[in-house]
Parts: sequence; C-alpha cells; structure tokens
Amino acid sequence: MVKNGKKFLTFEENFHLKPLIGTYECKVDAKGRLPLPSGLKKQFAPVMEEGFVLKRSVFQKCLELHPMSEWNKVMEDVNKLNRFVKKNNDFIRLFTAGLKVVEVDGNGRIQIAKDLIAFAGIKKDVVLSSNVNVLEIWDKDAYEKVVDIEEADFAALAEQVMGGGNIGEDGIS
Repeated sequence: MVKNGKKFLTFEENFHLKPLIGTYECKVDAKGRLPLPSGLKKQFAPVMEEGFVLKRSVFQKCLELHPMSEWNKVMEDVNKLNRFVKKNNDFIRLFTAGLKVVEVDGNGRIQIAKDLIAFAGIKKDVVLSSNVNVLEIWDKDAYEKVVDIEEADFAALAEQVMGGGNIGEDGIS
C-alpha cells in the first residue's frame, strides 16, 4: 500500500513466519486442549493474533496447524482450480474436510475438535513436529513409527530428493 509517496507493508509482508524449528512432546487433556510449548509460542509470535487453521494431513494420519497467513497462500492455489471439473471439486471437498479455525487461548492452548483427534488417533501423548511453515500434530506412537526408518533408507531418500541440485552441466557433482 502506498500513502503520501511512502510504501507501507501489509500485515502479511510485515509479519512473515520464518520456517519453524523443532520437535516437541506434550499432552492433550481430556477436553482436547493442547498446550503450545514456549519455544513454539515464540516462533508463532509474529502471527499469533491472526489465528490458525487446523486440518487433516493429506498424506499421513496426523493434523496440520497452519498459521492463517500460510493457509491463505495455500487457498490461493486451491482457488485457481476449476470447480466445474469434478475431480477438482472432489479434491477441494476432501482437502478442506474437517478443517477448523482455531486460536491460542489465554493459557497458550489450542482446542482440537473430537473428529480431528479421532482422525489422527491421538490418545494423550503427542509430538509437535515442525514441517517448514506448518506444524504437524501426531499421536506419539504413530510419530515414532513414521520416523523409525533405517539410516540407509533415509540416506537414499535424501539423495533422491535433495541430491540432484548440485550436478553441473558435465554431469559431475
């Protein structure tokens, strides 16, 4: 926005969330309230007031907590889909199924709805795992199974995903 010849930053430009760092263990209470660890609250501080979207993960039996500014970026891409194409409409319905807008309460907790707790199989102990600019919320046992990968398997995956970027024109890295 420009006012009197000066450029003013929008909220999103002024308060951009840096990539999240860390994995945290905590407990969900019987009412589905999840306290955010202080390390996460500090990282979320620039976007805390805007709220969050809590949804089912597409690829795993876990939940994803998206800061509202990051969710809006995702929805910009989704809104480009032609809704008169059935598979697009089906995707949008499934992608947004069960999503909830949540806020951090005065005690630093978010409320997880019962349907989302059931989807992720959350009992009591959870792992909060940073995934760039989204926080994954896992049942602790499920998380441990997913990250229990052989060292050689992870090395091969890392090479497949990240290893191709350093190859020069001569084919030598």
